[in-house]
Amino acid sequence: MTRLSDYLLPTEKQPPADAEATSHKLMVRAGLIRQLGAGMWTWLPAGWRVHERVVGIIREEIDAIGGQEMLMPVLQPAEPWRKTGRYDIDALFKLTDRKGSPLVLAMTHEEAVTFHVSQIVRSYRDLPLILYHFQVKERDEPRPRAGVLRTREFIMKDSYTFDRDQAGLEERYAMHVGAYDRIMERTGLRYYRVESDVGMMGGLGAHEYMAPCAAGEDEIALGDGYAANVEVARASADVREQDGVLIRDGEPLVIESAIEVGNIFMLGTRYSEPLDARYLDERGNELPIWMGSYGIGPARIVAAAVEQFADEHGISWPRAIAPFEVHLVAIGAPGTRERDAAEGVYRALREAGVSVVFDDRDAGPGEKFADAELLGSPLRLTVGRRALEEGSIEVQIRRGRAEAPAVLLSDDPAVLLEGLDATWPSVP
Repeated sequence: MTRLSDYLLPTEKQPPADAEATSHKLMVRAGLIRQLGAGMWTWLPAGWRVHERVVGIIREEIDAIGGQEMLMPVLQPAEPWRKTGRYDIDALFKLTDRKGSPLVLAMTHEEAVTFHVSQIVRSYRDLPLILYHFQVKERDEPRPRAGVLRTREFIMKDSYTFDRDQAGLEERYAMHVGAYDRIMERTGLRYYRVESDVGMMGGLGAHEYMAPCAAGEDEIALGDGYAANVEVARASADVREQDGVLIRDGEPLVIESAIEVGNIFMLGTRYSEPLDARYLDERGNELPIWMGSYGIGPARIVAAAVEQFADEHGISWPRAIAPFEVHLVAIGAPGTRERDAAEGVYRALREAGVSVVFDDRDAGPGEKFADAELLGSPLRLTVGRRALEEGSIEVQIRRGRAEAPAVLLSDDPAVLLEGLDATWPSVP
């Protein structure tokens, strides 16, 4: 039961004093997140619902390409990180246990998954593999900012592919490109898949998934059929810089700010060689396993959606990741005919399987409408005196605050579903 009279949704009229990004301001104001310390954020119930809806979409798409879900520890021995040369990364949290054994808090899981595969995979018959998990990552971020966009702790989906050779890696990489494209489309984000540098991950090549918005810390260069990280564009042989403008094929590239929400890497044998992850081929030859690594941040997708679709009144979620599909507002005191009618609509919507939050608080219409717009569910349904008089429920589409055709006032789930089904095609 999701009634605002007993639901933890601490909305605020003012944003945090240090908030600059729209997503930081609105996610705090809408009662989705609260800060515990620098770069450390708690997801409150409504915010966690959004996060987990994104997780559900990602899980479905990775499962669809043959991914097998597992879970690896955040706390790890330091030795595998020393073998790969990544122990000295500044952003890696390092600690020792009571016996003095060196440990790390993982910022990603290449070392851990390769360690396991090196012990399990023996033959070409054991390949290919796609393994993934959703797990907390820890990063000693020097400058946490912008709410959940740049934090010291976050959840990431990271998947890893294991193949016999480069051709197999390229096939698994292409499968992830398709899965990531579908994830972006299903979450409703505007995005670009751009060429990027391999950075600290190493390997043969990489792409980033970028969600354009003003709060983004990254910059992408865009042209006709071309999209790349600005650093990659500047290093490209077919791009030149003239008077501060990047030129490709005689045309200036457009530079746009964006949030990186995912990245994918062709690692090759970058981790399998130092961690001795090898297999025997058909002839008995021992060869290194070819790997790929694929990360995506649910929290960043959530924040990017807020950035892209918010207006001056609050958040406006894409339906696929909204905390609730419907925000039901009751106008009328408990015990009145209006409230009884709203209770009937609430029960019917739940019975019909509609995700709904019911504002049954003892508050005025203005406060209820303001909170509904701040929270940003795709549809607002209002049941009050007018609904009783006209026999219909007022419907407003959150995106653009557009009025939609009224739905017949009823406590019959089938009737309400029929009315909503006619409205959903109009909802962005």
